Amino acid sequence: MEKEWIKGEEGKNLKFKRETLLNYAANRWALNKAASVDAVMSLIRKCAPKTFEEWEKYYFENANQKKKDGKRIDRGYITDLGRRLFTDLSKDVRSELDSITEEECIDYMYNLVLNRTFEGYESEIQIINDELKKILGIEIKSASDEWDRTYNVDYYIDVGGKFIGLQIKPIESGFSLNDYQWYEMHEKAHKEFKEKYGGAVLFVYSVKSDKKKGIHNKEIIDEIKAEIERLMK
Repeated sequence: MEKEWIKGEEGKNLKFKRETLLNYAANRWALNKAASVDAVMSLIRKCAPKTFEEWEKYYFENANQKKKDGKRIDRGYITDLGRRLFTDLSKDVRSELDSITEEECIDYMYNLVLNRTFEGYESEIQIINDELKKILGIEIKSASDEWDRTYNVDYYIDVGGKFIGLQIKPIESGFSLNDYQWYEMHEKAHKEFKEKYGGAVLFVYSVKSDKKKGIHNKEIIDEIKAEIERLMK
C-alpha cells in the first residue's frame, strides 16, 4: 500500500513530504544522535556493506545507545523512537505553532537576516584575525559569494596558486562532535573544491568563552600547517 507521506525515493532513501518538520523535531530532541541510535556513519564504514540487507543486519547486531548503561538497539527500539517523535510533534510543536504570532515572525526574520548575520560575521573576524592569522602568520582571505554557495567555503589560504578552504561554524549551530552529519552534508562540495583548487576544505569550530569566540578544535591549526606543507612540495 502506497504511503501518502512519501513523495519519492533515492535508492533506498525515502523522501518525506514533511521532512523539514520531521528533521527539526528529530534534531531538537536528539533522536538521531549517537546517544539514541549510535554513531551510524562510523558503524556503516566498519561494516562496508555491499547491500542494504547486509548493513541492516550489521546495525541491529552491533548498535548500542552511546550513553551510560546504553541499551542494545533493535527494531522495536527504532519503532519507539518514531512513536516519541510523533508524541513530541503532536504535543509540544503543535502547541508552539498555535502560540506563534505575526509580530513574533516579523521580529524573527529581522533578527535572522540582520542581527544574527552581524554576530556571525564578528565571530568569524575574531577567529580569523585574533587566532588563525596570528598563529599561522599568513594571509587569510574572504571567499567569494560563488565559492560560498558552490563549495561552502568561507575563507581561503593561497599557497602558490593552490587554495585551502576554511569553513567556520559555531558549536552551538547544532553540530555534534559525536556524529558525522556535518561532514557528510558538505562532502561532495568540498571534494569538488579540492579537485579543482588542490587544497582541502577544513572545518574550524568556534566556541564562546567569556563573551569572546575562540577555536574549539585546536588541532585544526596543525592540520592547516600540514596542508600548507603538502601544497608547497
